[in-house]
Amino acid sequence: MADDLVVRLVGSLLVVLAAGLAAGAVCRRLGVSMLVGYLLVGTVLSAAVPGWPGENAHEMEYLAQAGVLLLLFSIGIEFSLAELRRLLRPMLVGGAAQMLLVAGPVAGVLLLRGHGWQSAVLLGAALGFSSTVLVFKALEEWGQTASSHGRRAVAILLFQDAAVVPLLLVIPLLTGQGEAAISLAVAELGLTSLLFLVAVPVARRLIIRWVAPWLARLRSVELVVLFALVVLSGSALASYGLGLPPMVGALAAGLALNGNRLTRQIDAVLLAFRETFAAVFFVSLGTLIRFDALAAMPWMCLGALAGVLALKTTSAAAAMRLAKLPWKGAWGMGLGLAQIGEFSFVLLVVGAQAGLITPAVYNLVLFVAVATLVLTPQLLKYGLRLAETGSPVGHEITILAPARNDDIPQAVVIGIGPIGARAASQLETKGYDVCLVDLSPVNLHPFAQQGFRTVVGNASETPILRRAGADHCALAVVTVPDDRAARRIVAAIRRANRAATILVRCRFQASVARLRAAGATDIFSEETEVAARVAAWVDRQG
Repeated sequence: MADDLVVRLVGSLLVVLAAGLAAGAVCRRLGVSMLVGYLLVGTVLSAAVPGWPGENAHEMEYLAQAGVLLLLFSIGIEFSLAELRRLLRPMLVGGAAQMLLVAGPVAGVLLLRGHGWQSAVLLGAALGFSSTVLVFKALEEWGQTASSHGRRAVAILLFQDAAVVPLLLVIPLLTGQGEAAISLAVAELGLTSLLFLVAVPVARRLIIRWVAPWLARLRSVELVVLFALVVLSGSALASYGLGLPPMVGALAAGLALNGNRLTRQIDAVLLAFRETFAAVFFVSLGTLIRFDALAAMPWMCLGALAGVLALKTTSAAAAMRLAKLPWKGAWGMGLGLAQIGEFSFVLLVVGAQAGLITPAVYNLVLFVAVATLVLTPQLLKYGLRLAETGSPVGHEITILAPARNDDIPQAVVIGIGPIGARAASQLETKGYDVCLVDLSPVNLHPFAQQGFRTVVGNASETPILRRAGADHCALAVVTVPDDRAARRIVAAIRRANRAATILVRCRFQASVARLRAAGATDIFSEETEVAARVAAWVDRQG
């Protein structure tokens, strides 16, 4: 019996991972966010295999929730308490404004359509949430987490994550459980808020002062991983014990582990687990839609989707404007925050269990939520282009980076492996102001600590190159190990900067002509270099 359960679960997990792998590979090839592929392949699985994953639905849900916990944990690690203090105003003002501007109109429309006030309030609050996980993942994928609009968007999302606590505690009020329930809810709200406000900075200080130095002296990656998982699971369990979503505890654990010498190591080691479980989560989200139940009301579904997107875009744009972004950037990020978030599902489930939401309404909102999540990566991609042109000058460089010095020659090094690292060091000793670009923040972190300017992102995209200063640099050095990727990067640099000298690492001699046609000034072929060294060695031996 137990063996059959394990076989079924492993089989379902294999289907999800294989589908996610295929969808991710296609999206990567097409230059589309992999999150779109995960969500779409989930909807395809749901339509093609009715009732799937069937008996293993609960087990798959647990795996998907693990992905949410790890993603929110990584957000907490990335977004420090110091950064939260700097963005306190946009977080409070912008976050409250966006939720109220969504919840108010939604509740009003539902009341006019005959819903009870309890149901209207709960649905309005649920639709006010945007997806912290999806937006942060997309911003990280495109190297925008450190931009001014990216930071403000994440600040507003974190406010929403915190707002789920009081909303969950006031649900007993909506179900009419009496004055005793109201008093208990208020007491729980005060106690829970106080515990979380005090526990996170206290835990962070203890980790920085005692635990991190102790683990560093032991020099064991395994112990660092175990410690991080203990903190994550312990915080999530404590959150659940207080009647809150475990996701709140995961975010708190990330904030507690931020800002010490082990932070980047923890993030890097858990990256593979995070990405794997994230794929399970987003594919599983896609399977939630029940097309048979929606076929009877297609126009209502499409109308509700259009209305939610319009309302959430407008409200998020107003919130970003209150967070001191120019209108152009505010509208761009408004598009990126137009989806319904993962905490909405938490409120919807609790509301359905309490009898406040009917199955028909629940399925309709579920369709709208998943549809907005599917559309988000493309809306966000377009919105980021708009936000780039509307962002104030001086906010485009990664926060860890010092300001650019225009009095000395500028150089950009793309691809920070061993070759790129040596090139950056040599250029710095020659007097260049060097900016480093790489897809991995882990690769860049040591150089940011040394004072280099660093930008995380895909260097074949113009906004990333502009943020790194490639559009006006004197020298660009491309050291990525993939010749096709190098060719795309060289072409993008040459389009942005006709005068720059572009030096390129080339793995195969057959790629030299293509790289030169793309705009490379000089090319260093690894094959030619190896052949020359072998010939020189033979000559010395003879």
